[in-house]
Amino acid sequence: MELTEEQRMMQDTVRRFALKEVEPLAIEIDRDHRFPVETKEKMAEMGILGICIPEEYGGAGMDDLSYYIAVEELGRVCGSTGLTLAAHISLCTYPLYAFASEEQKRKYVPDLARGKHLGAFGLTEPNAGSDAGGTQTVAVKKGDRYVLNGSKIFITNGNYAGTFIITAVTEKGIGTRGISAFIVERDTPGFTVRKGDEKLGMRGSDWAELVFEDAEVPAENLLGKEGEGFKLFMKTLDGGRVSIGALALGIAQGALDKSLKYAKERVQFGKPIIEHQAVAFKLADMATQVVAARHLIYNAARMKMAGKPYSLESSYAKLFASEVAVHVASEAIQIHGGYGYISDYHVERYWRDAKLCTIGEGTSEIQRLVISRILSGL
Repeated sequence: MELTEEQRMMQDTVRRFALKEVEPLAIEIDRDHRFPVETKEKMAEMGILGICIPEEYGGAGMDDLSYYIAVEELGRVCGSTGLTLAAHISLCTYPLYAFASEEQKRKYVPDLARGKHLGAFGLTEPNAGSDAGGTQTVAVKKGDRYVLNGSKIFITNGNYAGTFIITAVTEKGIGTRGISAFIVERDTPGFTVRKGDEKLGMRGSDWAELVFEDAEVPAENLLGKEGEGFKLFMKTLDGGRVSIGALALGIAQGALDKSLKYAKERVQFGKPIIEHQAVAFKLADMATQVVAARHLIYNAARMKMAGKPYSLESSYAKLFASEVAVHVASEAIQIHGGYGYISDYHVERYWRDAKLCTIGEGTSEIQRLVISRILSGL
């Protein structure tokens, strides 16, 4: 897959940063369930947090594929750090750039792109996960403000975000056509952020619960028009799914990297285990799946960059890459044997981190539903 010179330079830069600054912290932040604020600050200094946002809005002005490659390279050493970037850009910064009014863009996007603070996206609720149309958070317009009541859960970057995009019902009884989107600032009265529970994986990625208790949001913070929030979020998720696919790809590549290194060094029965067919064939299958996932991710990115519909391609990419990541990470543990079960060898963390990729941004089951509906013309 040919990359431009600019894309290759960016890839090399992020890879060096990941190896020098991110990987050394990966085991620690996973063990301690700690969000690495210092890494976030370094990514801001490098311009990574606004990598695909135009320079006039404070970004680095690179293309979408460059962004997905950056997520991949971070995920290759630390899924938590890759997820932080993916949620910040795909679920908040980019949709604000793409769908906000010019006034809203000028107000919010530069601070996000420059990394002054992180962005977050509030869609999932206790009773509305895959069924996002079942949103129960409500927004009632009163004069020049909307009053929000409800809650959101599993919100990546929530405790560190300064800007949130959330959904709420503005007209009951008409399903998804009654859902609107809002920009919510962290210091909004009546808005509370609560720390999320401890997780199986992605432990260095922050998540939170958002609670709205008569939270008053200015009417000008409506994103798009009333009733268009669900449609806006579905478009947002197309790009978000590619980013989670890129994250899964990075995790799978990282697990493969560790497995190749170990298989060349580990000697059993008088020779490196990579010379045993049982291990060699595992590695061959793992590598083939990683390459196939990369083709799907990069193809979806290029479809997006070309301005073509890419809902089908994003679901293909997310479904395949996420399930490949789980499988490759599992095989990596098997290749490492008992060493694969301890944290020092990284691969058990890759396996735990990979599982989220089959759930977030639409489960594997939802991806199959999306794909089958598009294929059938429904």
